Amino acid sequence: MAKSPITCHVLDASLGKPAAGVQVSLQVLSLNESTTIGQTTLQVPKVLATGVTNADGRCTDLLDSTLQLAPGIYKMTFMTGPYFLAAGVDTFYPLVEVSLKDVARLTPEITFAYSNPEQHYHIPLLLSPFSYTTYRGS
Repeated sequence: MAKSPITCHVLDASLGKPAAGVQVSLQVLSLNESTTIGQTTLQVPKVLATGVTNADGRCTDLLDSTLQLAPGIYKMTFMTGPYFLAAGVDTFYPLVEVSLKDVARLTPEITFAYSNPEQHYHIPLLLSPFSYTTYRGS
């Protein structure tokens, strides 16, 4: 079965198991839609897809497998607050945002290049109540 061009996998490092039930949102930052605050121009994100991690901590069906995304700046948001709240655990990070960027642009967030629509982009997130890490998966 073909999968979404962008997928994710959330693992709860504090429990050593997949993080099931984490809400995920994939957004694109549009160059055509922005707002200016003082001298800073912010791009307005547009939600492309939402999903929830399965029992294995994966969200593999965010987008149709035949969709080709254009190179650009994309952001994935993981709603970690509700996940930890349901487990009765306090967390320092109620949400985690990861930005995918075109190499020609700069953003002040965790970024990596989304420059080849022919490739699959997998975003693992290792999570605990007081830390997280992410990387480009395969």
